[in-house]
Amino acid sequence: MTLENLLAIHKLQSFSAKPAGVQRLLSAAERNLADADIQGLSPENRFDAAYRAIMQCAMIGLWANGYRSSTSQPGHHQTAIQVLPKTLGLTQHDVIILDALRKQRNLNDYEGDPVTEAVVLECLKQAAQLLQHTKAWLKRNHPEFCI
Repeated sequence: MTLENLLAIHKLQSFSAKPAGVQRLLSAAERNLADADIQGLSPENRFDAAYRAIMQCAMIGLWANGYRSSTSQPGHHQTAIQVLPKTLGLTQHDVIILDALRKQRNLNDYEGDPVTEAVVLECLKQAAQLLQHTKAWLKRNHPEFCI
């Protein structure tokens, strides 16, 4: 499904991002990743911070392409992650891993399932890789957002 198709079925909305807004979101992702590395926090809070960094990178990809997720629609996290090949050029393999982390986040948030240290470390690793990828992708493809 294309980004335009997702816009037509109201999973996405048109959005005109500003460089300052993209930079604020990028800074927030960096802060969340740093917070996720604080050993004194619970595994659930560390995981949540790393997952937030992943979602912020996914939002940057959407914004840079002229869209934002429709948060009034169910599944907006799933949509933002599943379009990463179209927005940031991620591989389908990467999306499968990130989507598994999204599912773990749902289990923790909505059912109280505990988060293991191994899952925290995987989420941290994925968030760090995605943040690095997002910065490089912006520089290559949308330097107007790199102020």
